[in-house]
Amino acid sequence: MDYIKRDLEKTIKEYLTTPEIIAILGPRQSGKTTLMEHLFKTLKDAVFISFEDRKTLEMFVEDEKTFAQLYAKNNRYLFIDEFQYAEEGGKKLKYIYDHYPKTKILISGSSAPGLTIHGIKYLVGRIFVFNLYPLSFEEFLRYKDDKLFNVYLEKKEAIKAHLGKKGRLPEVSAALIEMLNEVYNEYLIYGGYPRVAISKTDEEKKTVLRNIYSTYFLREIKDVLGLTTDFNLSKLIKAISISLGGLISYQNLGEVSGFGYKELLTHLNILEKTFICKRVPPFFTNKRSEIIKVPKMYFYDNGFRNTVIDDFRATGMRQDFGLLNENFIFSQLTYSGMEVKFWRSKSKAEVDFIIDKGGLLAIESKSGGRSVTKSLLSFKEKYKPEKIIILSRNILNHDEDTIIMPFVFISSLNEKS
Repeated sequence: MDYIKRDLEKTIKEYLTTPEIIAILGPRQSGKTTLMEHLFKTLKDAVFISFEDRKTLEMFVEDEKTFAQLYAKNNRYLFIDEFQYAEEGGKKLKYIYDHYPKTKILISGSSAPGLTIHGIKYLVGRIFVFNLYPLSFEEFLRYKDDKLFNVYLEKKEAIKAHLGKKGRLPEVSAALIEMLNEVYNEYLIYGGYPRVAISKTDEEKKTVLRNIYSTYFLREIKDVLGLTTDFNLSKLIKAISISLGGLISYQNLGEVSGFGYKELLTHLNILEKTFICKRVPPFFTNKRSEIIKVPKMYFYDNGFRNTVIDDFRATGMRQDFGLLNENFIFSQLTYSGMEVKFWRSKSKAEVDFIIDKGGLLAIESKSGGRSVTKSLLSFKEKYKPEKIIILSRNILNHDEDTIIMPFVFISSLNEKS
């Protein structure tokens, strides 16, 4: 597969000279193996192995000392792909780390620590964990049209530099926004899985996404986790996809999926740990006046969600266009490492997303408008946020402490970008 440049590559390279193990985690087919192989090819005295090779895996599990002599002793770098298959992997990796300190270890896995990277507790203080999600919109745009990306980047940096000031935002032409929205429309429907991004036709994209969905149950749920509840889990995922962005009703989800309450919580946790969905908690400071404690739930990738409901229609033909925009905002903020919350009061005033990073940001999705809602005004009066951000399709404007800008420029909110 073509190598698509990932932003995480630069970060990983910065940590190649530190002693800690590097763990790259993320959903299946998010590009972890491709990134690992790309890094491997740039290094000398390196060895690359995968625990999909049963003999190599058995050697590691049954005799870590011999494994270390074969793969760590005479190599500066040891890459281990598909590490989630190793039982007691953390404990055995600790042995290699402690006995071969000159060997830098990099591992990848398709699930978060504590679920399938067994024994991660043994690696506390010895490991740096990085998440590799599907392509962000920026990464997607860079791959699709490098020249357009460079123009976009210049405008984004100008917007970002202006966010802390008052007055009008930098000029961005309607023609440029429309060109960016063409790419955005594709991303909104098919998401950012790398194999989907390189697909040539819509039918190929659909086929790839359906395969990702099927493989998730076959490999992650059955092979790795050993679960037999895949049928119930599929019904749970579909129920979440239909009620995207709404307050979770544990009772309804239980009735639809057939899970009891404890089983339901366990499987919601599995969906989070395997990077399919994530619960977004409510923001509150006064538990008495703000009693809404039920979370919302979003998908990490729009394409995966649309596969679940089997709806790949164009944005202009969909009733859930606003929800797709919301899910996009969630995914991009989450990919950038931000902790996302929402706000809803007793009186049902609601703000889509709240970011607390020293100063509060209130973020609202407006697919077809630009007005500051009563809910935003209510939140503003109560909490005095640093900024109110309204994300729309094609408007760019700054009015006092309210900023209106197109969805495509959401990464201007990211401090790391």
